[in-house]
Order: sequence, then structure tokens, then C-alpha cells
Amino acid sequence: MATDSTSAAAHGQCLSQTSSRCVTGTVTASHNFEVTNFPMLDGMGIGKFVSSSTFTVGGCDWRIDFYPDGNDAANQGAYVSVFLYFVRGTGGASVTLSFSLLLGNSSEQVTETSARRTFESAGGDWGFNKLIEKSSLRESLRRLNNHGCFTVRCVLTVREAPRTEDVDAGAVSGEGADVTFSVGDQRLFPAHRCILAARSMVFRAELFGAMKEKDAQRIVIDDMEPAVLIRDSLPDDADNNNNVAMQHLLVAADRYGLDRLRLLCEAKLCRDIDVQTVATTLALAEQHRCTQLRGACIGFIASRDVLGAAMETDGFEHLATSCPTIMNEILDKVAAVWSNK
Repeated sequence: MATDSTSAAAHGQCLSQTSSRCVTGTVTASHNFEVTNFPMLDGMGIGKFVSSSTFTVGGCDWRIDFYPDGNDAANQGAYVSVFLYFVRGTGGASVTLSFSLLLGNSSEQVTETSARRTFESAGGDWGFNKLIEKSSLRESLRRLNNHGCFTVRCVLTVREAPRTEDVDAGAVSGEGADVTFSVGDQRLFPAHRCILAARSMVFRAELFGAMKEKDAQRIVIDDMEPAVLIRDSLPDDADNNNNVAMQHLLVAADRYGLDRLRLLCEAKLCRDIDVQTVATTLALAEQHRCTQLRGACIGFIASRDVLGAAMETDGFEHLATSCPTIMNEILDKVAAVWSNK
């Protein structure tokens, strides 16, 4: 005997259909904890610490605990220790963290000591018993003659717990569609103008605003797949470290007013900065007013002594021509770093 759904399909009736998907995202942020006058803390005792203020990443509250004489008696006070302490929030998140010790100005990475670990649940504290030998730290501070000041930087990535969300039914489908996408290779995709307007202020103005065209039935898009536009999220292959593709997607997101997608692209580019792409990424950040990405690029060039290598890339000449004020800012930052060496 045929089921009701089979009978309905056989008679040409449209079956109702709903969809959902599992979404897992990550949030990355950093916190700088400045330590002033380390000689006054040196010798306070093994297991004793000073703490940063509480900061929030991934829906959880955290703080940094810094131990001037270490937290392990077995090391006899020969190392400083640093730990990330979970204060409150939803447990079960995966956490990846790194610690760096910045000597001199907090934005100048003169000396770096870092490591990465991943933890599968929130709660307690995680960190490193041997961040740096105190003898090495004392010598560096003496050489810099900066009154014993340095910054402990924690970069924290929280993989949020999986969540389930509804998928817009018929977002890109023929049923009830009232507008069509024309992609670069002339492929056609039916869609719904109400969903487009909800995703993008640009399309809202084009489809419903005072300047709308009466017969605007086709939208031409050359630089973005309709599925990415509708979902307002990164494509499925976003983790393949294709920096150029992510740059193009950021430009498209900015053009169509997809603010959430634009921020996702910016965050992904911040994580994937390297010598070969930093110049083009910085020019892109300046042109599209990406403050976070702009700062990350300038910090990368200045703090890691990569200016010489970056100048040899194809994108650097374009950066120097199109963004001369940024060049002055980079050079000033690099000069400040070298003056402290």
C-alpha cells in the first residue's frame, strides 16, 4: 500500500518540507595584561600570583593569572608561570590558547615565548609552568632599561558548542520564487526577494526602495555564489586557507551590505596573515574600512620583523602607492621596535 506522501507525490501535489542544520563556529580574541615594575613582584613567593581584569570571549569570562616566582615548587622559582583561568560561562567548549611575552611597548613583540594547547571542556585554569626563565627575563628587562615593564598577551580561540538552526525553506528554489540570480557563467538561480532584502540592505533598496525598478526580475552577481549570499555565512571550504578567495568574498560582502559575512571574512583573514599576503590584505583592509584587520596587518609587519620580506612581494608596491599614510605608520612602528632592541 502506498504511503500518504507517496500518493501525494504521485498525484503531483507539493509536499511541505522543512530543513535544519548543525552549525559550529569559533571566536578569536586577545587580551593584553601589562605588568609594571617587575622587580617589585620578583620574590613575592612560589604559588602567589597577580591577575588581569576579567574579559569575555565566546560567551565565557576569563582572566590571566601571572606567577612572578612560578606556581610549581619543583622549579624552585627559576621560571615565571602564566595561566588562563575560567571564571564563568557555558562549559563544554573547545579552547585553543597561546601566551606571548612582549618586552617593551605592548604592541612591540621584541621577545616571544608562546605555546598552544587545546582543551575540550571549560573549567579550572590552563597554562604554562615555564613561560620563560627568570634569569633571561631579568637580563632582557635590564638591557631594555624600561623600568621592568612588559605585557603578557593571551590569544584565545573558543570553538562554540554546536547549535541547530532552521534553514530558510525555499531560499534558493523554484517554488514561489519571484527573482532570479544570474551568476557569472550565466547559470540561473531562482530566489525570493523578501529573503534577499532581509539579508542585505543593498538588495532591500534595489528590490523595495524608492529607486526600485518595476521589472527588476534578474540580479547579476559575478563574485559570489547565491548559496553564500542567502546563508550570509562562509562557504563550506573556508578552512582551506585560500587567502585570495577570502579577500574577494570580503569585497563582495561589503558591496552587498552583508555585515555579518564581512566580519566573518575579516576574522578569517586576521588568523591567516602571512608574509606573502600581508601587503594586499592591508590595502584591502584600508579600502574597506576593516579596522580589526588593518591593525592585525600592521602589527604583524612591525612586531615580527617581516618588513623586508613583505617589501619583496608583488602587493607591496600597490600598498605603497595606494596607501602612503599607512606606509608612514608602518615605518614609524618598525623604527620604534628597533629602537628598543
